[in-house]
Amino acid sequence: MAGSFLLGTGKITHVNAKTNQDSRPFLGFGLGLRTDHYEAILAERPAVDWFEIISENYMVDGGKPLHYLDRIRALYPMVMHGVSLSIGSSDPLDQDYLKRLKALAGRVQPKWISDHLCWTGVAGKNLHDLMPLPYTEEAVRHVTARVREVQDFLGRQILLENVSSYVTYTQSAMPEWEFLSAIAEAADCFILLDVNNIYVSSHNHDFYPRDYLRGIPSKRVRQFHLAGHTNNGNIIVDTHDHPIIGGVWGLYAEALRIFGPVSTMIERDANIPPLPELLSELEQARQIAAPILDVQGRTNAAEGRMPGAAA
Repeated sequence: MAGSFLLGTGKITHVNAKTNQDSRPFLGFGLGLRTDHYEAILAERPAVDWFEIISENYMVDGGKPLHYLDRIRALYPMVMHGVSLSIGSSDPLDQDYLKRLKALAGRVQPKWISDHLCWTGVAGKNLHDLMPLPYTEEAVRHVTARVREVQDFLGRQILLENVSSYVTYTQSAMPEWEFLSAIAEAADCFILLDVNNIYVSSHNHDFYPRDYLRGIPSKRVRQFHLAGHTNNGNIIVDTHDHPIIGGVWGLYAEALRIFGPVSTMIERDANIPPLPELLSELEQARQIAAPILDVQGRTNAAEGRMPGAAA
């Protein structure tokens, strides 16, 4: 099985989409596409299985961003990840934004599209931050209806990501993992599980991160995020400007034990290092996942299935 999922020993190792026992597409191990690395990617063809793009960076009419996007997309699979959908806002959904998002998807042909379970503004004002929601039944119904509207417009299911948070609401009536799960089930969408965000929020709000993992329905999880953060002692901030720490790697290993093979991607948005440093982190993710992939392969073989085939 390890051979089927490619552990990245060559200059370039693309992985065809596979499925595990939950019929989950598996893309392998990816990185966030950042401008700092455009030229290195094109020149070196690094051993990255796929790239995740920030949708808003390419929702433009032309110029260098799209020039590089098209060239790199010709070499690697991609997924799209947004920060401005504001799925939890009380403002009407931005139809112009959705049109531009759909047009970009037509150009990129992403494996999937994701955004955050949050709100980013109200009354036409953008806070330029990912604000958490109150975990209530009313909010579940509100977000569910909006997710269904977005999916109907795009003609595809989307992924919602759990955000890191620093405040709570007195109205909340359930833990975050139940809130996220309820929306995913009711809206029939998928989940982008950010392992670092779980780690950050568990520290800030004093809950057990493994309770979060075990409260998420496996069939809904399509992608993992890994990232670094800034620990200020009494609070951790999700800054994406440091290497991944040991505690997050450990939580990632636990997530793999619970969910099995999940497409994994590393985010770095500030203090961006040379590409080889991120490739080294990506190799660490591969090595942590290798025993899980091997077990999955041996289980498939024992049951007479091809590696990665749906049960």
